[in-house]
Amino acid sequence: MKYLVTGKEMKLLDKNTSNFFKVPEMVLMEQAAMHFVWRLCSVLKETISNGNAKGIVFCGFGNNGADGIAIARLLNERGIVTEVCKISDFLVEKGAASASYFMQEEIYESYQYPVQNDISKILNTEYDFVIDAVFGIGLSRTLSDEYIRIIQMMQDTKGIKVAVDMPSGVNSDNGQVMGAALVCDYTITFSFGKVGQYVWPGCDYAGTVLVENIGITDASWLDKKPTLAVLDKSDLASLPKRLSHSNKGTFGRVLVIAGSINMAGAAIFTAKAVYRCGVGLVKVYTHEANRTIIQESVPEALVSTYGNDINKEQLIADMHWANAIVIGPGLGQSELAQEMVKVVREAASVPVVWDADALNILSVNTEELLLPHTEYILTPHLGEFSRLVNKSVFYVQNHLIESAIEFARNYDVICVLKDFRTVSASPYGMSYLNLSGNNGMATGGSGDVLAGIIGALLVQGVKGIEASALGVYIHGLAGDAAREKMGTHSVMASDIIEGLKEVWKGIDYAEY
Repeated sequence: MKYLVTGKEMKLLDKNTSNFFKVPEMVLMEQAAMHFVWRLCSVLKETISNGNAKGIVFCGFGNNGADGIAIARLLNERGIVTEVCKISDFLVEKGAASASYFMQEEIYESYQYPVQNDISKILNTEYDFVIDAVFGIGLSRTLSDEYIRIIQMMQDTKGIKVAVDMPSGVNSDNGQVMGAALVCDYTITFSFGKVGQYVWPGCDYAGTVLVENIGITDASWLDKKPTLAVLDKSDLASLPKRLSHSNKGTFGRVLVIAGSINMAGAAIFTAKAVYRCGVGLVKVYTHEANRTIIQESVPEALVSTYGNDINKEQLIADMHWANAIVIGPGLGQSELAQEMVKVVREAASVPVVWDADALNILSVNTEELLLPHTEYILTPHLGEFSRLVNKSVFYVQNHLIESAIEFARNYDVICVLKDFRTVSASPYGMSYLNLSGNNGMATGGSGDVLAGIIGALLVQGVKGIEASALGVYIHGLAGDAAREKMGTHSVMASDIIEGLKEVWKGIDYAEY
């Protein structure tokens, strides 16, 4: 697990490291410059190995610009000719330069290393690399026309684009583009990844993000706690191990309430995903018309059905049989579906994963979520979530993390808000941004598979937010395995289920 931070959090960590742990700001700056240069030379090894490499650093007049000047100095020390372009020369209003900027500028000029502020020469030179050190993590306002022209000049300069900490123009807190932004090949950032580098659209500008440790560690949080993290493969070690002395009852029972007439596929995807994640028993509660196809497609599953009406007592008995419930895939929004949602809302005594049509039914009266309930995990995509909160998809997509966290807190639920980067938000404690998966997974049935994975983890001892975050991560890994085998365009929901076999095989035999 790795923490992601906002610009404000990173500034606090910087301050704590200097004030509490007595590490001077200039020491941190030199550490950042040295690590940046090391990483740059590593990733561009083939580009600069011929001994004739040339680069340029565009420097603002804050601490990010100071970092840039230090980077240029260290590159010149290595024999890599690097020019500094001070963007203050192109501004009508110069702004107040930081003390660190003046200090780094004085050091640089003492060595008489090259400076280049002639736009025509810059644009007519083929640089091996172009380093963006204009704004960093501090940008929070829409850029003026002057700055937009500077960003365009950087974009037009020939060479591999590498940002120091953040691509200029991207908000480090939410990834929003503040009028214009530099499209980078790499972003080399320090100590912790920044939220804006990983959410859309910022992730499209950051390129490959590389995090360098410069001495600001977890200790610098002091009494403040991080609130957002990403999982990696080391987190899979936290999954419960299968006991050697066990039976099908040991690994839990999941009730899948899914599949209206002509929608059996959703129920099948969910049930198969539950079984592929190691659950002992799955029961599918579905329309009678789906019985045969489900029994043929998932013969391992128990099947309980309804017809023109539902037997409330039977449904409640099935709910009491289960250790967790998944409701919604292919359910439809008929009066029968609404009645099933009502029964689950009122009678569930185990964790419930709410997905697809169940969410659309809940959105008619979202305030019902304020009533006492068991552990709820809601898994909306952007459209479903927009209906739940009565806000536009555009707004939600541009406020992804904060929207999910606000909803989780307002209704005391886990909110798994699905997008290119899915957020698993907790009403308290840690929330997670997922980095696994690919665009081949944008296919019908993919969400049904995810709901099944989360339900499976819940009955095997993984709690709430961890089941959600790990479920989303495993879902993405399965999608990556499917893409590796099938290619991006060919991935189907059934391929993601097959990909689960590769994921679990890797977990079962991994040594942590």
